[in-house]
Amino acid sequence: MAESGDREARVFSVETRFQKLARRPGGVPRDQAIEKAAAKIEEIKPGFDDWLIKELKTLADAIDSAKTENPPEDWIERANTQSRQVRDAGTTMGSELLTFIANSLCEVLDAIAAGAECNMESIACHLDALYLARQRRFRNLTPEQVPELTSGLRRLAEVVHTSPN
Repeated sequence: MAESGDREARVFSVETRFQKLARRPGGVPRDQAIEKAAAKIEEIKPGFDDWLIKELKTLADAIDSAKTENPPEDWIERANTQSRQVRDAGTTMGSELLTFIANSLCEVLDAIAAGAECNMESIACHLDALYLARQRRFRNLTPEQVPELTSGLRRLAEVVHTSPN
């Protein structure tokens, strides 16, 4: 076996296809792209409440379908899709708390899909927290500003992760 100081490791960068495409001529300058994106976000922000209400309703419907005598096989997938959409839009629209809660719900649903015990109370708690976070009073809060809520949701997610099926 060679001594550790015998050979120097050679570090080199690999240029990906994306990096090549991003640097090709004719693109929009970075600052201009950021400016356009920020303007577009401001343009769609007024419709965010309506969009969020619709997404949460669809999420609640998927969760409610699991409470029936014969729940559809795809309820977790549907609920997770809705939760991911809320998570992905939350911070962009200025609601870090919404993103945190939706992400925690995604973790719970992923664990259930992977075989953990389905705890509907945990899911319902997350849904209630999402409805709370959409209220104007809570909309602009960060997870650090509501430590009781966020630590409780973390504990719920941990319990689901560790529960056997």
